[in-house]
Amino acid sequence: MANLFVLLRWFYQNLFRKKYPKTMIKNPWTTLTEHIPYENPWIKISHREVLNPAGNPGIYGVVHFKNLAIGIVPVDEEGNTWLVGQYRYALDKYSWEIPEGGCPQGSDPLETAKRELKEETGMSASEWHFLLDFHTSNSVTDEYGIAYLAKGLLHGEAEPEETEDLQVKKVPLREAIDMVLRGEITDALSVMALLRVEVMLARGEI
Repeated sequence: MANLFVLLRWFYQNLFRKKYPKTMIKNPWTTLTEHIPYENPWIKISHREVLNPAGNPGIYGVVHFKNLAIGIVPVDEEGNTWLVGQYRYALDKYSWEIPEGGCPQGSDPLETAKRELKEETGMSASEWHFLLDFHTSNSVTDEYGIAYLAKGLLHGEAEPEETEDLQVKKVPLREAIDMVLRGEITDALSVMALLRVEVMLARGEI
């Protein structure tokens, strides 16, 4: 029996998974009805009556984000980065984060990243590198985002929006990563992007 299990696992890993990638796996959920109880310019909340993978009735709530999440890790030639501090209403607490913003559907994510870096820090960059893409909390929301590394920095005046009461501070990149490890930075996008940069540094990719 153990040998059979090993054989089946090898078959799945080496043949089935290659022939049928995850994007081709059939959705085991069935949506019966959908109701939109709330919507604003940024999010849409839907309540759905569903059949779960076992075929039993249930409910599912989905939060749809109308913008892509965009994050930027700016790094200068001395190995410093910039963090943005602001009070997050939903958490009711202050948060230190990388520069971030929202990209409207259909807009260019990189152009949005350039705009957000300028608005929040006053900086522009001559070099842009893709870091990673991600889903923030895929059990309840379809929010998707992209993070970039910005180098070749030029300094200017910040242009924050009226809803943003921001502090901007320059810190060594290593200190920003340590803030993640100490739990002082908890914003998901910031955590992912900074740790991705750490991996790239360890591999000599930047």
